[in-house]
Amino acid sequence: MVKSARQRYTSPENARDPEHDFAMQHDDAFAARYDAWFATPEGKVAFEREKALLADLVSAWPRRGQRLLEIGCGTGMFLECFYEWGFDVDGVDPSAAMLKGARARMGKRADLRLGHAEHLPMDDKEYDYVTLITALEFCEDPEAAMREAVRVARKGVLVGFLNRRSFYALSTRCSCLCGDKGHVSSMRAARWFSLRDVVRLFANAAGKKPRRARSVLPGPPATWREGLPFRLLNHPLYPGWLGGFCAVRFDLVGDKPLTPLAAFTTEASPSGGSA
Repeated sequence: MVKSARQRYTSPENARDPEHDFAMQHDDAFAARYDAWFATPEGKVAFEREKALLADLVSAWPRRGQRLLEIGCGTGMFLECFYEWGFDVDGVDPSAAMLKGARARMGKRADLRLGHAEHLPMDDKEYDYVTLITALEFCEDPEAAMREAVRVARKGVLVGFLNRRSFYALSTRCSCLCGDKGHVSSMRAARWFSLRDVVRLFANAAGKKPRRARSVLPGPPATWREGLPFRLLNHPLYPGWLGGFCAVRFDLVGDKPLTPLAAFTTEASPSGGSA
């Protein structure tokens, strides 16, 4: 029997526990814990590698005068990165508490609005680019969220997601079974995806478009450390299906994006120039 799209994304390994629903945890304390995790040794490594991956994928997009919307911007950690890389940024999030953190971080550098990914308060093609960075995982209807992203984007969509076919996913499931109550346990509220899942979601919303996918963090969180030998493992960008955090860039316009010189180096410069 062929599963429907909704059944696929709410399979037993992806199912939500109502008592740990992410939406129910959106208070000031949760927002503080969210930011605090990125200050831990594991969180610092994860954030730096995720930033490097996203910088690589947006290196083919023009920046000056280009409007970018981050759906599910949370406390604005990645929104600030996109701003520093040269985009004119706005954000939307369903949590007032998370937006409070984003406003404290971004100030007047971004217009931040309360709203759900499935029903964006934006006009058609209002933005040049739209991003969803670990946002689909917490959407009630990922397909509707992807359709909305395509609706408001003119040139491209960037999706960063947690890979359900990774050592990170496996270690998270094991930790939850062992009763972990920390950051890992909060991931029980997420729907994890594979690269194939995300590509299918986008194709259903926009048809087949040019894409580029890469990933980082191939090992479990215990390997997210500085220094050797862990740096050798975590530094490269891997194929899009492999790492714990994956991202795929979809280009909506007909022209093939330019490949800057930085793309031929090990790691792209966040400014989009040569390394």
